[in-house]
Parts: sequence; C-alpha cells; structure tokens
Amino acid sequence: MGNRAVSQGLIELGERIRKRRQEVHLSQEAFAEKAGISVNTVSRVEGGQTAMSIEIFKKMVEILEVDADELLGKCPKEKEKKKYDTLVRRIQQLKENEQKIVLQTMEVLIDGINKFHK
Repeated sequence: MGNRAVSQGLIELGERIRKRRQEVHLSQEAFAEKAGISVNTVSRVEGGQTAMSIEIFKKMVEILEVDADELLGKCPKEKEKKKYDTLVRRIQQLKENEQKIVLQTMEVLIDGINKFHK
C-alpha cells in the first residue's frame, strides 16, 4: 500500500508539472534541454513513472517559474485562496487592537485543533 501512495503522489506531481509546462508554452524537448535531462526523463516524470532528484526538481521550479509548494500540491485551491485573501483584507481593515484580538483567537483555535489531532 505504501508504494501505491507514493506512485499516486508521483502521478499527481507529474500532472502538475505537465500542466505548468504547457501553461508556459514549453515543449517536452525545450523543457528537457533547459533542465539538462532527456526528453524520455521528462515524459517519465510527467507520467508519474519516475522520481527525480532535488536538483532536477529545483531546476524545474525555476524553469516553470512556479512556487515549489504549488508543484507539490500544497497550495490551497484557487477558490480557497480567494477566501483566505478576503479574510486577510478584512482583518487588515480592522483597528490594530481588533486585529490582535482576531489573530490571538485564531492562534487559540489552531492550537486547539492541533491538540485534538494528536
């Protein structure tokens, strides 16, 4: 079961890499050349068939001009991100003492949730 989870993770990572490569209008060949790897390796990474070194991943992040967390699937989805942005703006519009209250309340809630999950 462990291998299956890793394989699914590689497949999802590969899909995100392929999608971003296409968004920046790079062919597999051009991407491979910039990354210093073979087209076959690009194909295998995008297909979730092989892992890559940290160095290659870092090169891909630079070439694709994307945040590493986004490629790793750790960024909130666009709709969720908009919610967070809206909340941040609303908090910023509060008076300083009100901002402190909101932030302290959030910290207490998050700490409580973390303790609940342990």
